[in-house]
Amino acid sequence: MAIDYTTDEGKVRLLISDTDESDPIFEAAQITAFLSFYSGTSKVKLAAAQALDVMAVNEVMVSKVIHLLDLSTNGAAVAATLKAQAAALREQVENEDYDFDWAEISYDTFTMREIIEKESMRNG
Repeated sequence: MAIDYTTDEGKVRLLISDTDESDPIFEAAQITAFLSFYSGTSKVKLAAAQALDVMAVNEVMVSKVIHLLDLSTNGAAVAATLKAQAAALREQVENEDYDFDWAEISYDTFTMREIIEKESMRNG
């Protein structure tokens, strides 16, 4: 089944390079679980960061540092790279601009007039 990169799941897979459709790193339910941890417009990047953290922990647990003949692997170095990418995604989320405006509640006619007056003063 082709990955749909317009969905949140597809976007997470793209951010973590989990794009091999025949042998995905995470199952769809796992990606959905990562997405469920967060809400809002930044949930895709935060879910991807969480997935990268899980990949890093798995890499350290499985690979460690192995030297065999002329071949060597360094799970700790791979994990550090994955953690750095996760940190970069979280930093992007922290640096995103968010629109913010005031919310005012009117309980009676007087406060409604006051809100309208102050709004006109703010907007000129």
